[in-house]
Amino acid sequence: MTKANEYPSKTRSALAGKHVLITGTTGFVGKVLLEKIMRDVPEIGGVHLLIRPSQKYPQATDRFTHEIASSSIFDLLKQESPAYFEDFCHNRVHCVAGEVTEPLFGLTEEKFKDLASRVDVIINSAASVNFREELDQALLINTLSLNQIMSLARAAGDIPVVQVSTCYVNGYNQGDMREENVVPAGRAIPRHSTQGYFLVEEVIARLQRKISRLRQKYPADSKELKQKLIELGIEESNRYGWNDTYTFTKWMGEQLLMKGLAGKTLTILRPSIVESTLKSPVPGWIEGVKVADAIILAYAREKVTFFPAKTSGVIDVIPADLVANGILLSAAEALLQPGQHRIYQCCSSGSQPIKLGDFISHIQQEALENWNKYDRLFYRRPQRPFIPVDRTLFNAVMGAARLPLRGLNMARDLLGLKDPMPLLDNFETAMNLATIFSFYTAPSYIFHNTKLMALAERMGETDRELFPVDARAINWKQYLREIHLAGLQKYALKPRKVYQLDANSRRKQRAA
Repeated sequence: MTKANEYPSKTRSALAGKHVLITGTTGFVGKVLLEKIMRDVPEIGGVHLLIRPSQKYPQATDRFTHEIASSSIFDLLKQESPAYFEDFCHNRVHCVAGEVTEPLFGLTEEKFKDLASRVDVIINSAASVNFREELDQALLINTLSLNQIMSLARAAGDIPVVQVSTCYVNGYNQGDMREENVVPAGRAIPRHSTQGYFLVEEVIARLQRKISRLRQKYPADSKELKQKLIELGIEESNRYGWNDTYTFTKWMGEQLLMKGLAGKTLTILRPSIVESTLKSPVPGWIEGVKVADAIILAYAREKVTFFPAKTSGVIDVIPADLVANGILLSAAEALLQPGQHRIYQCCSSGSQPIKLGDFISHIQQEALENWNKYDRLFYRRPQRPFIPVDRTLFNAVMGAARLPLRGLNMARDLLGLKDPMPLLDNFETAMNLATIFSFYTAPSYIFHNTKLMALAERMGETDRELFPVDARAINWKQYLREIHLAGLQKYALKPRKVYQLDANSRRKQRAA
């Protein structure tokens, strides 16, 4: 572990003795961020974690212990400095049982004021990243919850806010996407004449009226209501210029912050597609299956052999440790130079681009040559290639196959054949993945991070080494073949259960 006096780090100096409130630490990026703070910012005064109690863990400290501190991302720190890790968890991690979507986080006024008196900077990484979330939930979590973040910032004396957003707030815009406020690609929204933010309150009110009408029409908690709220979210997102509810509601959250914190200190950090760590704390650490991984997994399990994709397009993937570093550089700068609004993009396509065709090729080549190294991912050597096709062709082929496959399935049901039909299952998998992810596999944009790189330059050589954000460090062939797939194998996927049946059991199974 790095000692305080070994590095003349501006970031560590800015955060020394400071107390930071972080939301979203039960999530992927939040864990990477917390581990980085523990390991490389030992001078920090304290870390306050807003944690929503769960049914399993009604106490925030219990949820921290069992769902955060127990994560494998902390294994290296526990091995190298076990006493330090325990001391940090007990004395500098302060768990706050609260809900980011509720007024005052669901705290009493006294506890809210006490929290405000203790913190120096807020990092909000809480979000619903479900691309097909019900509109009411997406609005609540990704947009309206920002009102609670701003309330705390004001109560704490207008302390800095670092908002973790996404590069994909750029929506349907095409071409060079720079670190600036995004103009909607669809229906026009009024804009403030001098400050530049968009006036989204009427849009939100309109959406809430539509949500209200659906709630009156369909039974509460019914499947019908849930589906209608999902469909409404997609319809409205598309109307205003976004592919999905997640990116639309995140963009509206940015606008609320820019208006509510006018003249105050705000940094919006937008990552692109966040995947496994490049180096820190270990190469390849990942939690769960992310955007690109859902398609990789479907290919590995031979559920998808062709998919709508633009192979000439540049896909933008960024390792999670570079994102965590960008957050910390942003927080440090906000403390050192308050009173400004800044937008940074943590991304790769502008500086270290990889075409989607090359991305797919690296994955396929590793699968063909070394599939047996990844027994949790590949059940056998892939028998068929993964073929990217034009979206129009994909829709035509799948449309032609839909009715015959469903007709065959109905016939099987009538005959009492209840065993699953793999072909229909694979068809549904391909269609579901295409519905959710095809926008991201047909990129028509380049995200630029010129301002983030300038920040790294200003912070100095020490911080560029300790908190790197430069995507030019990524060797894509090595990252995809040696780091990312190995990370999925080790951290994201569980061991496969293999059941051995003796001959007698197999005979009984066939007879049944």
